[in-house]
Amino acid sequence: MYAHTSRAPSGVPAARLVAALGRPEAVPPPLLMLLGMVSTQVGAAVAKQLFVASSAGGTTTLRLGLGALVLLAVTRPTRWPGWRAAGVVVAFGVAMAAMNLAFYAALQRVPLGVAVTVGFAGPLVVSLLGSRRVVDVLWALLAGTGVLLLAGLGGTGVDPLGLLLCGLIAVGWAGYVLLGKAMSGHLPGTRGLALGMAVGAVCVLPFGLASGGAELLDLRIVALGLGVALLSSVLPYSAELAALRRMPARVFAVLLSLEPAVAALVGALLLGELLAWPQLAGVACVVGAALGATLARRRAG
Repeated sequence: MYAHTSRAPSGVPAARLVAALGRPEAVPPPLLMLLGMVSTQVGAAVAKQLFVASSAGGTTTLRLGLGALVLLAVTRPTRWPGWRAAGVVVAFGVAMAAMNLAFYAALQRVPLGVAVTVGFAGPLVVSLLGSRRVVDVLWALLAGTGVLLLAGLGGTGVDPLGLLLCGLIAVGWAGYVLLGKAMSGHLPGTRGLALGMAVGAVCVLPFGLASGGAELLDLRIVALGLGVALLSSVLPYSAELAALRRMPARVFAVLLSLEPAVAALVGALLLGELLAWPQLAGVACVVGAALGATLARRRAG
């Protein structure tokens, strides 16, 4: 089932996304966003194929390394940024490396929907707790309840180490968002992302060599790694960037709130990871908190 489901479906979103990015103006922005989210999660499903022959460190190395090469070839940065900007880029790259390494390590122990939802709750709760409005605190509590349900509050057992790794995803994702926002002030567009991804690739390289070694030179593994890099990094970011140029930022945020639900759906369809009812309720709580907070801010604005 693994080999059958990961091969055919993974090429469908990728092909549609490539076609969409060729003429982004002909595709409705919400559809571009949806294709980007599906591509990201299908890339994660394909990454699970690499765990048979490689490790979390090897998979992360291939994703960030090959993704950085593609983006550097597209952006072609001619010089390294100034010292202040370089510091932000390095910090962004470290956060990206930690987030991805924890994510792929977690996928070996917990379902895709659980890993993405708990990780997504990290930057969401950080954003809400920074607010002075009581309603945002309530949304944060709803998101926290969702995480507790995913962690086993409803009686569903979750691997403890996998849950700890999901917590690291949440911390890394929060840092990724905060540092990404700071970096965009110094290096707009994809240049900062390309350089940050290159830094992240260097950071995870020792883990990849220690756990993957010569396997990282296998052509089949490299091909799968390139697929993961394109599906999980290059194509989704390009789709989101094209969509954001043609839609309000708040609408963009509303659609992005659906990411955990998309992850749970892709995990069920491609990996056979059917979540228990308490876990599904947890995903719904996190998605509801993100949607509620975004819509509340829209009305307040």
